Amino acid sequence: RQRYVLGDTAMQKMAQSHVFLSGIGGLGVEIGKLGNIYLRRHKCALTVHDTKHCTKWDLGINFFIHEDDVTSQRNRAEATLHRIAELNPYVHVAASTVPLDETTDLSFLKHYQCVILTEVSLLLQKKINDFCHAQQPPIKFISADVYGVCSRLFCDFGDEFEVLDTTGEEPKEIFISNITQSNPGIVTCLENHPHRLETGQFLTFREVNGMSCLNGSTHQITVVSPYSFSIGDTSEMEPYLHGGIAVQVKTPKMCYFERLGKQITNPLCLVADFSKPEAPLQIHVAMLALNHFQENFGRGPNIGCLQDAEEMLKIAMSISETLENKPQVNGDVVKWLSRTAQGFLPPLAAAVGGVASQEVLKAVTGKFSPLQQWLYIDVLDIVTPLEKVGSEEFLPRGDRYDALRACIGDSLCQKLHDLNVFLVGCGAIGCEMLKNFALLGVGTGQDKGLVTITDPDLIEKSNLNRQFLFRPHHIQKPKSYTAAEATLNINPYIKIDSDINKVCPATENTYSDEFYTKQDVIVTALDNVEARRYIDSRCVANLRPLIDSGTMGTKGHTEVIVPHLTESYNSHRDPPEEEIPFCTLKSFPAAIEHTIQWARDKFESSFSHKPSLFNKFWQTYPSAEEVLQRIKSGESLEGCFHVIKTLSRRPRSWTQCVELARVKFEKYFSHKALQLLHSFPLDTRLKDGSLFWQSPKRPPFPVKFEFNDPLHYGFIVSAAKLFAAVYCVPFTEKDLSEETILGIISSVKVPEFRPSNKVVQTDETARKPDHIPVSSEDERNAIFQLEKSILSNEALETDLQMKPISFEKDDDSNGHIDFITAASNLRAKMYNIEPADRFKTKRIAGKIIPAIATATAAVSGLVALELIKVVGGYTADAYKNCFLNLAIPIMVFTETAEVRRTEIRNGISFTIWDRWTIYGKEDFTLLDFINAVREKYGIEPTMVVQGVKMLYVPVMPGHIKRLKLT
Repeated sequence: RQRYVLGDTAMQKMAQSHVFLSGIGGLGVEIGKLGNIYLRRHKCALTVHDTKHCTKWDLGINFFIHEDDVTSQRNRAEATLHRIAELNPYVHVAASTVPLDETTDLSFLKHYQCVILTEVSLLLQKKINDFCHAQQPPIKFISADVYGVCSRLFCDFGDEFEVLDTTGEEPKEIFISNITQSNPGIVTCLENHPHRLETGQFLTFREVNGMSCLNGSTHQITVVSPYSFSIGDTSEMEPYLHGGIAVQVKTPKMCYFERLGKQITNPLCLVADFSKPEAPLQIHVAMLALNHFQENFGRGPNIGCLQDAEEMLKIAMSISETLENKPQVNGDVVKWLSRTAQGFLPPLAAAVGGVASQEVLKAVTGKFSPLQQWLYIDVLDIVTPLEKVGSEEFLPRGDRYDALRACIGDSLCQKLHDLNVFLVGCGAIGCEMLKNFALLGVGTGQDKGLVTITDPDLIEKSNLNRQFLFRPHHIQKPKSYTAAEATLNINPYIKIDSDINKVCPATENTYSDEFYTKQDVIVTALDNVEARRYIDSRCVANLRPLIDSGTMGTKGHTEVIVPHLTESYNSHRDPPEEEIPFCTLKSFPAAIEHTIQWARDKFESSFSHKPSLFNKFWQTYPSAEEVLQRIKSGESLEGCFHVIKTLSRRPRSWTQCVELARVKFEKYFSHKALQLLHSFPLDTRLKDGSLFWQSPKRPPFPVKFEFNDPLHYGFIVSAAKLFAAVYCVPFTEKDLSEETILGIISSVKVPEFRPSNKVVQTDETARKPDHIPVSSEDERNAIFQLEKSILSNEALETDLQMKPISFEKDDDSNGHIDFITAASNLRAKMYNIEPADRFKTKRIAGKIIPAIATATAAVSGLVALELIKVVGGYTADAYKNCFLNLAIPIMVFTETAEVRRTEIRNGISFTIWDRWTIYGKEDFTLLDFINAVREKYGIEPTMVVQGVKMLYVPVMPGHIKRLKLT
């Protein structure tokens, strides 16, 4: 999944990287964890540096520090070293404990491509940044800090930094319907297919008929409309006839950076919350004031100390005057930063750590747009409602939650401890959420509090690079049980109940309404949209808050749903996934996605669906003799024609499996093309006189089988192996040798092509037919074939069974992706479509969602911050939804959607969260109920329904009599 996000070029660059990380506190360990997960191969190295010893305080902020590390006062880098190292056996991780200060000789940093600093004074940050910036090539420099409720991230990748791919998105392909002969030439896309391009991007052209000089040329475009763009002067070119594809060309981009010292006075900031565009500069000033306070007094401001806050405010005022834009000082930001600076919010560190780790990745690969140059994230929304809480609430108690307590107070900490939370899904986001729960002390209360988790899946090898609670020895163990055990290693006091239940409409009774009402909050960490919708409906029905999140590659989102305040997940619908029309898949593919889906469907039909129907038929009709007798007597048995056809052609040896694969090759990749060209010759024209075969329709050309072509040979071997599996035919290693397969193929009698007069479907709105009618000739043929099988003793009990195959993308030894890749690329060759490698085919056929640990960590941190607000019972304006794309990078916080209120009349209204309750007695009739509603709510019920059942509709016959029923 990570390769799908980054690509192989970036992965190879990471393989050469050496990274230095200083400060293994709560933020440093997040960056170290993520950095080590996505670095790869033995040439990679990560050095973790720290000079501090483990304290009880660290237990609440660093998930890799355990109680025995505190007891033995181990150095933080040394204590976490082996736990970071075991995340990725391919990376060499070293610990350094030597002092790093203003007197340190920095020449040792020349060995690294990237240096990351956390918990380092601003003066030392500037000195190290100057050193890194001055190197040739520059050492990429990143500094990050979390102080209480504020955080910052700074990047400097040198004067010039080349980005090879700014977005990481697949290059767009646009089918062309027209190009004008003008200056500038206007290119128009196919109807209903917007190009989604931007002015300044580059395109190259291919397969243009008429204006053929465009083919192979590259042009910079200017967007004219969503369906057209201009490409420069085409007035001297030949007239455009038809066809053509424009393909986006990725061009490198140069990014420019300034040193930390210069950026401090004139910062370039990413704005994350557009409702507060002034916030980044205000936090910039406040955090600089904090740094000056630390330098002046040799300490941070004391927890909740008003005197220190006043001092910091004075410093902030004077700093503001020295900055170029003289930004306004926000007294509230300075005050809350001062009050909480000694504290630490682990979820904020998770969010910032995810972003920072993505910047490390950009630094060493040149993939994606780097942060220029500051990012500030604050959570003042959490502390503003605590304005009137006494300062003693924030003081340390000598336990693992002191850092958290300094930010949110003891009462809110206790509410977190007593929380009942239901986490659905223990994948990448689920693992990160459990880590956040452990650090926040969720579910650790003495008498109350419980974390319930569920996930039906087992751990796969591919999970290990982003589901950080799992290790190689956990493979094939249940995710939920393993995640619970790993979470207890972080916080042994957390109470976890782990299940392996699937949560969806089909398992409605697994968790009752009573279970949901016991939960204080539900958190979903799922890929499945339908499961999310189902859980949302249960939350609405039981008036429970829900926090939802998800990622796709570098993109992520969070959504908070609070009873009576916000809309629900089901209040909005994503646009439906675009389906490929049936006729496109069957006869007129235009893109590699079409041929991959066709091959995936062929796999499903040949090796899963047909074998399943075959077995079902013979379970219904146990003997071939009985079936023969019944169809001879004129009885129609559903599916019998296809079942008898399969039985009569059943391969009984490896040789016959290979022969069958060779015949299928001819049918799929030669006869199909010949039939289409028979039905629609190349010069076929439509009623309006235009050519039938023009973009996006591509004429097919038959593929002639060549044994020495690896693609052809690959199809034969993979198809034969799958046929052998479904028909239970054994084979040996010798059977798979080229010599054996050549011997079989050379003697195969391939059927000649005979054109058919069957109608070819060309209507894009037509759906695949459920049943294909069987002719009387087919029925007669079936009787003959079945009689022949019975007489040949080839309809015995063992012959009436097949072994259906379930598609499995992650097992490379099963040949499933091999078959789909070969079949798809042969069909692509037949239609002159650019083929796809096995890796891309696997992603599309397996519907794999690209994923990377950086986005996952950032999203889970943001979810945990919203969880604190939910637990505190905050007002609607405190909650924030977020959309982020770490590749660009953007991070956008928005207010939650206010719940929609439906007016009935006379000031009577309701929302999705409202419940009207009528209390009845034993002899309570329907009329009593209607009267009670009238009296209590002042409305006249016109009908009574329950679900889809009509209980009382006056116009319906007999319904008036129901008024007397209880």
